[in-house]
Amino acid sequence: MAVTIFGVVAVGTMMIAYALEERFHSFVLVFAVASLMASIYAVLIEAWPFVFIEALWSAVAIRKWNSKHHERSA
Repeated sequence: MAVTIFGVVAVGTMMIAYALEERFHSFVLVFAVASLMASIYAVLIEAWPFVFIEALWSAVAIRKWNSKHHERSA
């Protein structure tokens, strides 16, 4: 039951962060963390293709956040 709740929180957070990332830049980083959480959830339920997909989403979001963060600093 706890694993399921963890998965719901991870994916729910991903959805909310994705919806808000255009308004608030920090939500891109929230999306990255939530994607990593979803990847961990996929490991726990042994859904191996999703482990890699969610980890990739996390990496892409971190790169996007980093790019926008440096863009704002300049």
